[in-house]
Amino acid sequence: MIEKTITLENVSLLDFLGIENKNINELASAFPKSRIVSRGNEILVKGETPEILQITDILNALIDHFHQYGRITEENVRGYVSQERQEFVSDDLPDGIIIYGTKGSPIKAKTVNQQRLVQSVKENDLVFALGPAGTGKTFVSVALAVRALKNKVVKKIIITRPAVEAGENLGFLPGDLKEKIDPYLRPIYDALHDMLPHEKLKFYMEREVIEIAPLAYMRGRTLNNAFILLDEAQNTTPMQMKMFLTRMGPDSKMIVTGDTSQIDLPHNQKSGLKEAVRILNQTKGIGFVELNERDVVRHKLVRDIIAAYGKTEGGG
Repeated sequence: MIEKTITLENVSLLDFLGIENKNINELASAFPKSRIVSRGNEILVKGETPEILQITDILNALIDHFHQYGRITEENVRGYVSQERQEFVSDDLPDGIIIYGTKGSPIKAKTVNQQRLVQSVKENDLVFALGPAGTGKTFVSVALAVRALKNKVVKKIIITRPAVEAGENLGFLPGDLKEKIDPYLRPIYDALHDMLPHEKLKFYMEREVIEIAPLAYMRGRTLNNAFILLDEAQNTTPMQMKMFLTRMGPDSKMIVTGDTSQIDLPHNQKSGLKEAVRILNQTKGIGFVELNERDVVRHKLVRDIIAAYGKTEGGG
């Protein structure tokens, strides 16, 4: 059992808690396995992790509601409880929607190849998603991981990437390996912020329900009941790739994303991604999805830039 304290700031306690704490009692009655107590301007919540997360989300929603409307009713509490319990994400959402983001906006597979990636992950426990920058392979993969976590298909999300510098030297940066690599993982943090409320994401990361770490941190582990994403896999060595793929434990899903046109390894070093695709492309149960410039969902010029570079590198 864990506990969490939520502080009420700039809030009328009577209007928020209700007469004789009726609003908080209403919330507590919805979660009989947890303990919810108000002390002055603080609310103390004790319980197991899943319920703590739900109660925290509801309280944050109620705080936002109060700041907008000036008071809370027992009906408001029941409404937010009901809304939180309907968080399960159907596999049959319309128009390619994977999940709904933090602002209620749909996060969806926008292209044919992105839809193929979604379908391949549904059909296979290990999927390689290959393609240039901007094709949405990482964003869609993170969305699929979040959906699996929300639906309790997995117990945690693990996202990793190799510590290879794209023309920069990590050795001169301060901090340990994780602190050095975190800036390179910024796109993944940004994607997660689009998909999970700040408080919930922070809580997940503090409890290692969501873990973002360099590839070196995976060695020696068996990753059970997890959704695992290896990003920038073109910069793995063959040994690193084999190490990563063999971490896969029971009830887990893996997505490996990479762009074989953007390898930052030394010229005499083989790419683990290229070798894995060559070795495993006939292995049953492994999916392969290739994305291209037609899948670019960034600025329209990005597609033209990728196409132009592709012609140059191809000798055109």
